Amino acid sequence: MSQRIALFGGSFDPIHHGHLIVARSVAERVSLDKVIFLPSALPPHKQGEALADPAHRAAMVALAIQSEAQPANGVCQSASRLCRFEMSDFDLMRSGPSYTIDTIEHFRRTLGREVELHWIIGADSLNELTGWHRVAELVDACRILTASRPGSDAIDWTSLRSALSESRIEKLRRGVTETPRIDISSTDVRRRVQRNQSILRLVPDSVAHYIQKHSLYHTHT
Repeated sequence: MSQRIALFGGSFDPIHHGHLIVARSVAERVSLDKVIFLPSALPPHKQGEALADPAHRAAMVALAIQSEAQPANGVCQSASRLCRFEMSDFDLMRSGPSYTIDTIEHFRRTLGREVELHWIIGADSLNELTGWHRVAELVDACRILTASRPGSDAIDWTSLRSALSESRIEKLRRGVTETPRIDISSTDVRRRVQRNQSILRLVPDSVAHYIQKHSLYHTHT
């Protein structure tokens, strides 16, 4: 049986429990073998925004998934099936925008054709998919798994027809995956840090300690 691997890209500024819960839920529902978290150095949709240093964001992702990264018995602590969380710095080491299609093509070459390759996004990102670089090739190159998110339940399938064929839209429909609705955002975490408010239970304790130790998010939103 071929291995089922999902890539989960984002700025992760910072990573929070919402990201982790969505990844676990998708892994369970789609029977994934591995989820690879990919912090981006320069997300195309966030150009011009002030992000924490890529090294800090990568360190926080590594801390957040530490308890689930290649556990000794091969079983996720949060799930009953085989599952691993890992991190890749591929998008951090690239120059220029971190286009998803380029990342997919890299992992296709690295992992081989026999791997079932997936990409995890939220419903809000699906609604913006027509603006993504080489979107039709992207839909062909992997299975996009769309996780439901608070406030983003309505998917505008009509707008997607301006850039995608009906067969590609149907492929996207089959990838829509119901996940717990966790109303946590990185923006809110950063704002709470700026206001000296608690981020308890919003991020893993190890991430909260890292933010405090390195005095992150006191100067930008």
